[in-house]
Amino acid sequence: MLDNYNRNINYLRISVTDRCNLRCTYCMPEEGIDLMAHDEILSFEQITDFVKEAVASGITKIRLTGGEPLVRKGIVDLVQLLSDIPGIGEIAMTTNGILLDQFADQLAKAGLQRVNISLDTLNPEKYKKITRLGDIEDVFKGIKAAQKAGLHPVKINCVRMLDADLDDLENLRQFCKSNNLELRFIKQMDLSTGEFSVVEGGKGGNCLECNRIRLTANGKVKPCLFNASEFDSKELGNKEAIDKSINQKPEAGTKNKNGSFYGIGG
Repeated sequence: MLDNYNRNINYLRISVTDRCNLRCTYCMPEEGIDLMAHDEILSFEQITDFVKEAVASGITKIRLTGGEPLVRKGIVDLVQLLSDIPGIGEIAMTTNGILLDQFADQLAKAGLQRVNISLDTLNPEKYKKITRLGDIEDVFKGIKAAQKAGLHPVKINCVRMLDADLDDLENLRQFCKSNNLELRFIKQMDLSTGEFSVVEGGKGGNCLECNRIRLTANGKVKPCLFNASEFDSKELGNKEAIDKSINQKPEAGTKNKNGSFYGIGG
């Protein structure tokens, strides 16, 4: 039997691809990463079947992520398929915004309700340096397109790096305030140790309040991004993989010696 804490799991993050059109310095090496074979990636039918089972287990909210979800061919069709599933109350997406100008209106009509857009600086040169490939003007177009399409609230995710320029961060804060955008600062994670902190402007990283599980692009179900446990939905079946993942959720937050949450957050 699941404890009271685990009965509150109602949020599913779905990585629809491991591909990305950027190479952010804090995320991956310049040459990229070893990518999954295409035949390992879940089909839309497999994702839809998984979500139907997840709804039966209490899931009511979906967030589509990547990699970069907008590089997945047919992403609008997937949103439509998910929005047609009874019991889903919210579909959201985290994106770098580069392609959002092209898709925002179609996504909203298909059932997407809100977006989080990654933006770490307003300085075009810094943005190019951080992302290696990105043009910040594409992100600005994506933000406007999302607002015009009614994808509210539009949230901005800013990774606060160790050498962050405070003036740069303040400019971003004022930009968001002036444009009716919600800003969340996310401390740069230590990917070697799995250490991270509670998100400023959100609840991410707080194990005590975590209400989500994750589905990877190749069908593994994880209690958390940094939890070593994962359960293969292709081998176990959707229901068993979901149940095992929920039962791995922590009953309380675990902190490291510096007071940051460690290794088991949402």
